[in-house]
Amino acid sequence: MSKKEQIIEEIRKIYDPELPVNIYELGLIYDIKVENDKFAKIKMTLTTPNCPVAESLPKEVKDGAMQVEGIEDVDLELVWDPPWNKDMMSEAAKLELNL
Repeated sequence: MSKKEQIIEEIRKIYDPELPVNIYELGLIYDIKVENDKFAKIKMTLTTPNCPVAESLPKEVKDGAMQVEGIEDVDLELVWDPPWNKDMMSEAAKLELNL
């Protein structure tokens, strides 16, 4: 399994506190790049800028990525463009939420 796939597996363990779906399936992770099998760059968003976990959720994602063996550093960028919407959710997430 590639480092990117391992990071995705770790991120899938993180759930939005208001929804019973992990943040990867919610579509909050926009991009993951791994350089030299050591450095990860992650772009993510939140459901809203006023999200109650705006401080803690990015840290959880960074900490999760750091759990992958060999990853030495994670550059996490919180972005708002494009704004998150329900269309970004996976089919599995939509089914879980009856959408």
